[in-house]
Amino acid sequence: MISIILRAKNEMPWIKYTLRMLKLQTRQDVQLICVDSGSTDGSWKFLQSCKPDVLYQIEAKDYIPGKVLNQAISHAKGDFIVFNNADCIPKNKNWLQNLIQPLENDPELGAVYANQIHRPNAIPLVQKDYQRAFGDGEIAATWKHFFSLASSAIRREVIIQHPFKEDIQYSEDIEWSWRMKQLGYKIMYVPDAIVEHSHNYTLPQIKKRYLGEGTAEAEIYRSYYRDHPEELSFMRTVVLASGAESIRDWKYLIKHKYYQWIPLAPVYRLAQRYFAYKGRL
Repeated sequence: MISIILRAKNEMPWIKYTLRMLKLQTRQDVQLICVDSGSTDGSWKFLQSCKPDVLYQIEAKDYIPGKVLNQAISHAKGDFIVFNNADCIPKNKNWLQNLIQPLENDPELGAVYANQIHRPNAIPLVQKDYQRAFGDGEIAATWKHFFSLASSAIRREVIIQHPFKEDIQYSEDIEWSWRMKQLGYKIMYVPDAIVEHSHNYTLPQIKKRYLGEGTAEAEIYRSYYRDHPEELSFMRTVVLASGAESIRDWKYLIKHKYYQWIPLAPVYRLAQRYFAYKGRL
C-alpha cells in the first residue's frame, strides 16, 4: 500500500484538479491522508466532500511543518509515504507509478522527488528557475544540495526512524534530506513523475519566504558554513550571486523575447539573495 499525505491551506481551485488526477492514477492501492490548515476559501469543504481515508483540520496558527508532517505520518499504513501538496497537480495517470517505482526497485533508496513544471501563468523568471531546478536534473545535480518535498516519496521505515524536525518553520524538507544524505541514504530525482506547481511571489512574499529560508539554512548547514565561511559573505552570496543569476536571466529573457522583464530581473534576484543573507545572520 501507498500512503499519500496531502497538505492544504486555501488551495482553490488547484486542489480540485489534484484530487481529480489522484483518482485517475494507474496505482490505486493507496491510503489518502488529508490535512487542512484552517482554509477559508472552500478547500476544507471540498476535502470533506471527497471523503479521504483520513481527514482532519488544524488551526492555521498551529501550523509547524515538521510537526504537521509527523502527525500525518502517524496515520499512514503504507510501505511508501508520498507527500503531495494540494496545489501540485499530477500531469498524467502514471505520476504515482513513476514516482514509486524506483523505491520498489532499489531497497537502498531512501527517498525520491518529482519533476515540477511551472504553471501557464508563471512569470518568466519563475519559468526559468523551474526549468533549471528540475528539467533533466543535470543542473541541480551540480548544486550543494537540492530536494523538494512538495511532490515526493519516502520509504516508511526511513521516515519513522528519522522524523522531520519540529522546531523550524521553513525548509523542513531541505533539513531532513540534508540530514539523510549525511547518514548515507540515497535520494533520487524522478524526471518522469511530473506535477504542475509554481508560485509568483510579490516583493513582501519574497521577503517573508527568503528571510525564513535563510534562517533555516543557518541551522541546517551550520557545520558546512563553519568549514566554508566564504559562503556567508555579503559579496559572494548577495552581490556576485544575484549578478550571476541576472546574467542567466537576461540570456533566457532575450532568447524567449521577454524583453520587458530585463530591467526587473536584477531587482528580483537582489531581493531574493539579500533577504536570504539577512536570514542567515
